[in-house]
Amino acid sequence: MGAIVIAGGGTAGLALALALGERGHRVRVLERGETPPDGPVSKSAELWRRPAVPQAAHDHVLNALGVRTLRRHAPEVLTALLEDGARLLDLRTAAPGDVDDADLVTLFCRRSVLDLVLHRCASALPSVTISHGTVVTGLLLDTDRATGVTTDSGETLAADLVVDASGRRCASRTWLAAAGVPAGKDLTGASHLRAFGRFYRVREPGGSPPGPLNRGNAAGGIWGHYSAVAHPADNDVFAITLGTLPGDHATTALRDPGVFTAVCGISPHLLPWVDENAVEPMGPVRVIGMPPNLLRGNSPLMGLLRVGDAACVTDPMFGRGLSLALTHAFQLAVLIDRHPSAAAGLGRAAAGLTDELLRPWYEQGVHDSWARVERWRAATGAPPASRRPPMPPVPPDLWAAAIEATATDPVVWRGVTRAQTSLTTPARLFADEHFPSRVRQAPADPAPPPETTPPTRTELLETITATVRKGG
Repeated sequence: MGAIVIAGGGTAGLALALALGERGHRVRVLERGETPPDGPVSKSAELWRRPAVPQAAHDHVLNALGVRTLRRHAPEVLTALLEDGARLLDLRTAAPGDVDDADLVTLFCRRSVLDLVLHRCASALPSVTISHGTVVTGLLLDTDRATGVTTDSGETLAADLVVDASGRRCASRTWLAAAGVPAGKDLTGASHLRAFGRFYRVREPGGSPPGPLNRGNAAGGIWGHYSAVAHPADNDVFAITLGTLPGDHATTALRDPGVFTAVCGISPHLLPWVDENAVEPMGPVRVIGMPPNLLRGNSPLMGLLRVGDAACVTDPMFGRGLSLALTHAFQLAVLIDRHPSAAAGLGRAAAGLTDELLRPWYEQGVHDSWARVERWRAATGAPPASRRPPMPPVPPDLWAAAIEATATDPVVWRGVTRAQTSLTTPARLFADEHFPSRVRQAPADPAPPPETTPPTRTELLETITATVRKGG
């Protein structure tokens, strides 16, 4: 294929540029944001200003699917990340017995560090050019196909293929509307989530995490009316994120550092993570409203594709988005490489990839988000958000039984952990007729861990109020 233009230089756009450049394709990435600064990766990542990517300043998870994707398609990226302070965690250390599955590995790494390494690896390729401070404003069209783009500087760029990697705003919808082309029907399901996040650094370089990880690669929990989770990252850095309903005005004070710390202190497993003798904050508490689950309709034009969040957005609470974006990008590159021209066959193949890789996680996200919202709304006294629940991919009682069985059965533990880390979907897991039987036959845990009780709604609000009165 000839020239390829990628509109957007985030995770998916950079990963796609890297994958295509390594295959010898001529790629130009057009990114509206600033060029990342030079210097050591960890420091440069902290200095990189990205106002158009506000989520980059929040916690991200690269789960087992993402690690497997890097191992298979970009081992040089994974090697560079590890050299620059990222760390691998073998999840099998938490299994209730021997588990033979080398894919069950997660990566501790900030989103900004991952993007910076992708940027440096992609820009080092002779066939890849990354132009910063450039916005795609429209498409060049020839009847039913895209033939290039226009930019905000008035530049006209011809291309055999245009890829929208603009993230969840999906800029190609605006381009199509301006050209009078129907954009296709999107599917959507609300996430109803507001996140308060803060990064910290362990005071003792190279020291252990401040506390144990009770959630595999994280500490904390998702409870009946809020969430509080700590995720380790690279270079002695970690993040804590508190999640609430966006309309829950009583919790808005969590943006205050003192209130944030106080609530972490009463949340199970998180007290040692905010011990000022062991950790220091790296910045303010940042607040962000989370996007809905979205599955974009397939592009109506030949020569126009979407990748990453421009194709599918999933509820950030469940930590799937970054790994799905990477995987989608590298798999899309394989399809592009197989089709010498951006003909209808490429569009059909890309649509098939969406159905196979992204649609199941969109549907899972819609259900998981709905279940969380209904619990949290009930706890705050709000009426149900929806009286028509989406069909769960797996009956909730069966999934709950599988979670309980992970304490004693390594086979069930492996299956559930693969689903929780996006290597398989719950629906595919339970499609194996032997798995439900294994769940039902799993022995009870003879010594279950002591239950940890999160604060009640009343206790949470009392802590917030008392801290505000003290001045944070």
